[in-house]
Amino acid sequence: MYTPQDISKLLFLDIETVRGTDTYEELSEQMQKMWHLKAKRIEPESTKTDAEKYLEYAGIYAEFGKIVCISFGTCKYDDKEKRISRFFVKSVYGTDERELLRQFATILDTKAKDKTLCAHNGKEFDFPYMCRRFLILQIPIPKILETQGKKPWEISHVDTMEMWRFGDYKAYTKLELLCAIFEIPTPKDDIDGSQVGKVFWEEKDAERIATYCEKDVLATAQVFLKYSLQPLLKEEEIDFLEKVACN
Repeated sequence: MYTPQDISKLLFLDIETVRGTDTYEELSEQMQKMWHLKAKRIEPESTKTDAEKYLEYAGIYAEFGKIVCISFGTCKYDDKEKRISRFFVKSVYGTDERELLRQFATILDTKAKDKTLCAHNGKEFDFPYMCRRFLILQIPIPKILETQGKKPWEISHVDTMEMWRFGDYKAYTKLELLCAIFEIPTPKDDIDGSQVGKVFWEEKDAERIATYCEKDVLATAQVFLKYSLQPLLKEEEIDFLEKVACN
């Protein structure tokens, strides 16, 4: 069981990703060939074309997608009241993925170097996706994200979905379901993950994506508080800090 002091040492985060190019035709000939091989394993019985599958699925693969937002938040521990008293959430977002990752790497290597990262399904998606994109763009991976050469207990990553499994590795539980179970306000009150690509490529509204992503970070923190038998954060205890645009 995590104490309020333990929770204050976590950095809650979430990423939003989209396909790497607006259209399939914008991929290089070589990358189109690579996607064709990948697409054959996606819905193998489907009649969808490679281009149609690219629009729908490319964003979930770091080799074919890119990160357009990273939102993150921390809890403040009140030593007098012995509880979590505030939550601060911030985002780096935009069309310049390289600058976005550089900004976030600086935050991780300076202000968050002593934190433990926490995300919902982070170990299977957010953390490896970020590491792959860092390498693809030839940016040094922040130490807190590194897993190579580390023993399991040396890796500072916590996953709220893994915690909910209680050893049942067949289970996949969405954040929205946990919010419903624990009566936490849903973060899906504007858009959901399936709409992020449309909002980015068609509406050109990366800031709207960042707002959505921040709600997921808050929801993850609230779920973690419930896991730890702590009261939920109240609206007046939540501070949404100024977003950093990387365009």
